[in-house]
Amino acid sequence: MAAETVFSTERLRRARFAVAAVFCVHGAVTGSFATRIPWIQEHAGVSAGQLGLALAFPALGASLAMPLAGAISHRFGARTALRGLLALWTLSLTLPSLAPNVWGLCGVLFVYGATAGMSDVAMNALGVETENRLGKSIMSSLHGMWSVGALLGSAAGTVAAHIGADARVHHLIAALALTALGLACCQGVLDVRGTPDEEAPPRFSLPPASALVIGAIGFCAVFAEGASLDWSAVYLQDELGSSAGLAAASTTAFALTMAVARLVGDRVVDRFGAVRTVRVGGAVATLGGLMVVLAPHAAVAMAGFGLIGLGVAVVVPLAFAAAARSGPNPSQAIAGVATITYTSGLIAPSAIGGIADATSLLFSFGLVTLLALGLVLGAGVLRPGARAAAASAHADGAPAKSSGPVA
Repeated sequence: MAAETVFSTERLRRARFAVAAVFCVHGAVTGSFATRIPWIQEHAGVSAGQLGLALAFPALGASLAMPLAGAISHRFGARTALRGLLALWTLSLTLPSLAPNVWGLCGVLFVYGATAGMSDVAMNALGVETENRLGKSIMSSLHGMWSVGALLGSAAGTVAAHIGADARVHHLIAALALTALGLACCQGVLDVRGTPDEEAPPRFSLPPASALVIGAIGFCAVFAEGASLDWSAVYLQDELGSSAGLAAASTTAFALTMAVARLVGDRVVDRFGAVRTVRVGGAVATLGGLMVVLAPHAAVAMAGFGLIGLGVAVVVPLAFAAAARSGPNPSQAIAGVATITYTSGLIAPSAIGGIADATSLLFSFGLVTLLALGLVLGAGVLRPGARAAAASAHADGAPAKSSGPVA
């Protein structure tokens, strides 16, 4: 019995590192793509407005395809499904640079987003399953690894752009390398399978009510994150007269704050719990929003943006974890929350711009501050109910309730 327990613990530890590596690979694709957008725009011959239209298609593709991930995982098993979906995502990196015009770009970005969304749901579901069996929080650090991957992909893309590399060559090499790395990482994740009498999830369905409520919390956090990432530099320049260099540094600092906070967030969640962590985080983000709105000079505003990033960093990982424990079908619930958060990330930049045109950028970040306050008021929906039961069941040798056995 003792040897079996030691083996199981070691296996879970390996599974945790494997799924963390998968998150890093997933993020690296996004970072690799983002740095070459100017090259893709020039090659496809699209205007700024047409590029904005095309960049809406990844979120559209992801939102429509994410519900499929649960059915795929049920049919093939979690490990095989993740292996296939992650490979489709990494290989899709080659598509945008091949687009000949705006309509071709819209089409390939739809596919790019669809594969991103399905692999995102699959890896988050496995992350939650691993967390349940470990009996401690790991979702925040997993999303932190995604941010690390995005930074690494961005760094490599920056070098490629600096030396004038053709994005088609750059993305082909990156896609092949990330596909091989992703397939290797998938070997170590848990292979969760549905029980024979378990009903297969529907291919398409509306998110469960529980996911809608939890998704509202994710919506507030992602809106604040997207608004700060895309508009902090503009805010510092237009509202406070900062230099372009200082404004750009604010955006970089915000991204780094998010990554570091997610990497260390699990320890905070394990000590204080999800609800208290999000309430305090919401209060910190609200304070940050107030500092931005009331800032007399750039330093105060930069500190405010940093507090917003710190406050919202762990909310989405905790929302995914709470969704997976909210009903009998974790993948379906995660897909529902992911759809809401993707939508929030899509509309945040344009909504901030629209409000700024109608009123002012100052008023726009007043709205961000109110949404941050919403985290304080709504944090209770993230109360965990299944982690202790899942950990207890694993300790007794039984499979977790939320999913099938592990092969």
